[in-house]
Amino acid sequence: MSRVWQWNRPVTVREVLEDLQRERSIAYTTVMTVMDNLHQKGWVRREVDGRAYRYTAVSTRAAYAAALMNEAWSKSDNPAAALVAFFGMMSPTQRDALEDAVRMVRRDRPEVIPEAASETSPETAQEASREAAPEVPPEVPPEVPPEVPSEVPGEVPSEGADREHPAGR
Repeated sequence: MSRVWQWNRPVTVREVLEDLQRERSIAYTTVMTVMDNLHQKGWVRREVDGRAYRYTAVSTRAAYAAALMNEAWSKSDNPAAALVAFFGMMSPTQRDALEDAVRMVRRDRPEVIPEAASETSPETAQEASREAAPEVPPEVPPEVPPEVPSEVPGEVPSEGADREHPAGR
């Protein structure tokens, strides 16, 4: 998936193979099997191009990462504590990116609705604003499956492989 996301264009098995062979010896059939598995799991779409397929990512790497973070956070029995721990692990650069992201979301969600502000207390107006704010659309299309391809091309995923991130390949 790293190659498909990195190149951000339709790719063939041959292109992925040639790029991987710069790092290690790998068989064409291994890459073909992995690409087919990614297609079967819904990670990539494919179109016929002559006698080969061209594969395209269904979702972006960023959307995939967001879905993983959301899934992990939603399973926590104490979401606030999980966020505090997560933020504590962030580098200064990551915290800057988080602050930028929060500013972007706040621009889309006004703090106070003018009508509510004139009729109610500031606290009530803020609450009304949060309720009336438009929902931020999900980043990940529903067709992106939760399964993650195995770490090693051609290998059967091991126990717990569905929690691994494919971007490292």
